[in-house]
Amino acid sequence: MESKVRQAFKDMYHVEPEVIAKAPGRLEILGNHTDYNQGTVLSTAVDRAMTVAAMAIPGRECELTDIVTNSRRRFSLDNLAKPAKGDWSNYIKGLIVEMRKRGMEVPAFKAVLGGTVPMSAGMSSSAALEMAMLFALKKLAKSEISWLDCARIGQGCENNYVGANTGLMDQFSSLMGKAGQLVYSDFRSYEVSNVPIPAGTAFVVANCMVKHNLTNEYNERRAACEDAVKVLAGIYPGVSALRDVSPEQLEAAKDKLAAVSYRRALHVVGEISRVANGAAALSRGDCEGFGQLMFQSQYSSTHYFENSCEELDCLVDIAKNLPGALGARLSGGGFGGITVHLVRKETATEYMALLGKAYLERTGLKADIMACQAADGARYL
Repeated sequence: MESKVRQAFKDMYHVEPEVIAKAPGRLEILGNHTDYNQGTVLSTAVDRAMTVAAMAIPGRECELTDIVTNSRRRFSLDNLAKPAKGDWSNYIKGLIVEMRKRGMEVPAFKAVLGGTVPMSAGMSSSAALEMAMLFALKKLAKSEISWLDCARIGQGCENNYVGANTGLMDQFSSLMGKAGQLVYSDFRSYEVSNVPIPAGTAFVVANCMVKHNLTNEYNERRAACEDAVKVLAGIYPGVSALRDVSPEQLEAAKDKLAAVSYRRALHVVGEISRVANGAAALSRGDCEGFGQLMFQSQYSSTHYFENSCEELDCLVDIAKNLPGALGARLSGGGFGGITVHLVRKETATEYMALLGKAYLERTGLKADIMACQAADGARYL
């Protein structure tokens, strides 16, 4: 894809691009909806990415071309006040708006982009687009931006311009990924470290082929978490986020919480605990124990957070009886999209074939199934 994007830029504008940047999508491995609750997440950047080639130009008009969807957008730097509903260029306009808030002025530009991250599938094609484009824009604007501020600009774009009340996990993963390793992110301290993925394992990703519009569902789940915190803060001094609540405390306060808020909090508090247990399991090479935590996470998504769906549940249920299976769960916001499967590497090819066959027989849908490797984070090419 990198060579295709570069060549398309040269063919279109008869000049080499000023900058080429690449940023990966991500898989959330454990820690579902914990980032905006100041919790922890285990994720990985993947070998599916967005590549952007760009150059600064005179004037105020910007031009974008996506060579995968064959779509083109033009907009003026003087007309960014209102996003166009449902338009993918909002993710670029929102970055420019957030950069301006921080005192950076982006010049007009021409950009060509192309990606291999599946759209609307839960691998965060949006964060890959944001981080690749932001790397290009900061170079064109001659601005130095720390990795943490890059993540916050991406989050600000989604929260304030696109309208999705998301956390920082997608951007952290896209920026801080390392080949062969998971990204361990603490969303209170903003500390990030890397955890080696055990040798002899592989990640299989299965897109259930049910698309989701995350914005409304995501915002409702976040509101329920905030409602739970408000009640729990009145019971336990020092509680400012679900990160501060133990499973025992939550259970003791169950009758004080609205039923929906309790279930949402039960998922998030449980996930934070599973991330800690998962990191410990990986440190001692316990792949089976880690896999069981993935299955527990899926149960919690289905019954407590209710961000799964029949198709995702089906893929995980099939996984439990496949050779080489260690664990499986939905990955990302949920409500459709993908499941991620930890499998023994030598069985991965057979596993993918059997998973696809069984899913087709049960649902009539043909899942898009791929093996993914942990990859390096956003960078210049």
